[in-house]
Amino acid sequence: MKPYAVYPLMDITPVKAEGCKIWDSNGTEYMDLYGGHAVISIGHNHPHYTDRIKSQLDKIAFYSNSVQIPEQEELANLLGKVSGYDEYDLFLCNSGAEANENALKLASFKTGKKGFISFKGGFHGRTSGAVALTDNPKIVAPFNASHEVHILEMDLAQVEECLKKHDVAGIIIEGIQGIAGIHTPSEEFLLGLQKLSKGYNVKLILDEVQSGYGRTGKFFAHQWVEGLKPDIITIAKGMGNGFPVGGVLINPEMEAKYGMLGTTFGGNHLACVASLAVLEVLHQENLCSKADELGNYLMEKLQGMEGIKEVRGKGLMIGVDLETDAAPVRKELIEKHHIFTGNASTKNTIRILPPLTITKEQLDIFLEALPQVIQSTSAQTH
Repeated sequence: MKPYAVYPLMDITPVKAEGCKIWDSNGTEYMDLYGGHAVISIGHNHPHYTDRIKSQLDKIAFYSNSVQIPEQEELANLLGKVSGYDEYDLFLCNSGAEANENALKLASFKTGKKGFISFKGGFHGRTSGAVALTDNPKIVAPFNASHEVHILEMDLAQVEECLKKHDVAGIIIEGIQGIAGIHTPSEEFLLGLQKLSKGYNVKLILDEVQSGYGRTGKFFAHQWVEGLKPDIITIAKGMGNGFPVGGVLINPEMEAKYGMLGTTFGGNHLACVASLAVLEVLHQENLCSKADELGNYLMEKLQGMEGIKEVRGKGLMIGVDLETDAAPVRKELIEKHHIFTGNASTKNTIRILPPLTITKEQLDIFLEALPQVIQSTSAQTH
């Protein structure tokens, strides 16, 4: 047997990591400006994080949701305080796709309707309903395509027309579109969606899987918009700093019933402790404001750099549009300068999603390397 070959792989084998650094099997050191798809929030192998998990392993690693798990209560309590959603309820699961899938199911249960609206460029996961609402036909199997979905432009008139014509249970939107290349919905659009949701009895779901957990300088990206309070918020990625965990924050008006949602592994002892450690470090090291400060610094330095068309984002969630194809630039960054960066669905975009513990000095190394690489790769193509 061999792994099912669904991923194109770089010829790099990481064997050790610490903070924003990774070492491969040859002993080569790399700087991580991608965090494994924005997963590494508090840095690789943060000592508090690893100590918390090791300590829990000596007690109990797992039992199902058929027993009392005090760590779930502790996590829900701390997450509510840190996020500002203290009155919401928390359903724990294992991934961003699973969080979105449960959010869709919950919205459908509560409204009695079956259709959903999402938006062009959006990515919500690869499970049945989540992938149907993802704007990428290549990853939607015929089985998934049977869902009632409406993938629209970010246009309020178009959204309202769809709400008038169709049986819509919910609207799902990313706080900031990640895979699309870091695109932020406008305040007016998000507040307009909230108003339409209330007017047409649909649930507004904010997908904060990539844009949450302090990455943008606020705990959630949508918290940059004053007065916006979605019915449901989905989380994962940075939540566990590499441990598989996801969650759904649910408005208490959407009362729970036994059997409505369920999961075998969600909210297990280790997952909760990993998530608690992340929140503790985010708070203790003031990483939200640090992400805001360093993100502004990085974007300011990137603006106007030769070979760059546009810089977008908030905090340490940044999209850089080059004047040429980004693939050769990313390749040279990794091969010659040993810097990991991310790609996007647009070929000329580089995504910057480093651990929130990154330093200004480490960002300066990238800022020194990038113009050299842009110049080098540009010369090769002319």
